[in-house]
Amino acid sequence: MAHLQESAVRKISEICDRYKNERTPLIMILSDIQNEYGYIPLEVQEIVSAKTGISVAEIYGVVTFYSFFSLKPNGKYVIGCCLGTACYVKGAQQIIDKFSEMLGIKPGETTDDGMFTIDALRCIGACASAPAVTINGKIYAHMSVDRVAGIIDEYRKLGGAE
Repeated sequence: MAHLQESAVRKISEICDRYKNERTPLIMILSDIQNEYGYIPLEVQEIVSAKTGISVAEIYGVVTFYSFFSLKPNGKYVIGCCLGTACYVKGAQQIIDKFSEMLGIKPGETTDDGMFTIDALRCIGACASAPAVTINGKIYAHMSVDRVAGIIDEYRKLGGAE
C-alpha cells in the first residue's frame, strides 16, 4: 500500500462512511481497514483523519497501543509468543529467542520472504497451557525450545498455501 491507488482510497472512504453515525467509530474503522489490507500505514491514517475529523495523533496512538493493529505488513504467518507472567516464568523468553535466531528477525519484524512475523505478546489468555505460542490464531500449548524448528518447518512446507 506504499502509495495508495485510487481504489484503495475509495475503499477506505467507504469504510469510514459505514460508521459515520457511530459515536466512537475509530476502533471499528481501523479494524475493518486492518482486516481489508493487513496493516494501517500513516498514509491511511491521514485519510481516516480527513474523513472523520479525528486527529492523526489520536489515530496513531490507537494503532500503536493495540497489538492487533500494525503499521507495517505482517508475514503470512504471525508467530505470537506470549511473554505474560505464567509463560515467562516457564521459559517463554528462550522460545521467542529461538524463533528469532532461526528466522533471523527480532520481535516486531518480518522475514524478507514475507513468510513470518514474530510478535511479543503480553498475555494470550492461555496461562494454563504456558508457555504458549500462537500462529495465525492456532495455539501451541506447553511450548518448548525443542519444538521451534519443527513448527517453522511445518509452516515452510505450507508455503503460500492458505
